[in-house]
Parts: sequence; C-alpha cells; structure tokens
Amino acid sequence: MQLVIFKLAGEEYALPIEHVQEIIRYTQPRSVASVEPWVRGVLCLRGHIVPVYDLADRLGAASAAGEDSKIVILETGSEIVGVIVDGVEEVLSIEREQVEPAPGADSTIVDSIAEIENRLVVLLNPATIFSSVQAAVA
Repeated sequence: MQLVIFKLAGEEYALPIEHVQEIIRYTQPRSVASVEPWVRGVLCLRGHIVPVYDLADRLGAASAAGEDSKIVILETGSEIVGVIVDGVEEVLSIEREQVEPAPGADSTIVDSIAEIENRLVVLLNPATIFSSVQAAVA
C-alpha cells in the first residue's frame, strides 16, 4: 500500500496514493458561503472548479494555512476536492501488516493507524471524510 504522508498541526497523517491526483502550491481559494467552517472556498484548476477544504479545521486542529502550505488534490469517491495541509513529508510503501484499526476513532474520518519506523501515522478515509458537505451539495 502506498501512502502520501503529510503534516497537520505538527501531527503526521496519510492518504492512500491512489486517491491523490496531485499536490499544488497553496493559493488562497475564492471564498464561498458554507455551513461547514472547514470549507475554505473554491479554486479553478485547469478549467475545473474544485472545492477546497481545510483539513486541520475538519479534524478539530488549529488551522495554519499559509505560504508554506500545500493543497492536495484528491478523489473522494464522488468528486475531486482540494485539501489544505501544512506540508507534504513523503510518499512511501507499507505492508498491510503495519496497518491496524483505530480504536475509538470516527470511522468517517479515520480509516486506520499505521506504524511506520516507530511513528504512528493516522490514515484518513478520503471517501467519507467530507461526506457531510458532499451530501448537502447533492
């Protein structure tokens, strides 16, 4: 299994690489009205309007989007979205045996936990992490 490892509020998180389309430099998204505080707006990416979400805010962490931040463009299952992260650390392969369920975690956000070189990395669930806003749009 290949993962994109990134930082949010000093913690390491990961997304499966098959959901990541690209990683772009942070640019301020165009603001749009939303009931969800973690919806930051939209940007135009090669002629397509892409919603941009603040992943730190979605996870209940302090948001620090700035010029060193990145936007990870990913497929969530139903749409293409951009998520703001503090920075991308690495892309690596791990064995399935390194992945365990995350006890007590919200399964709509957290998929599992991976032990990577004595570090615990939270694997996020890209198919459902933003489902509340996607359901409202549908």
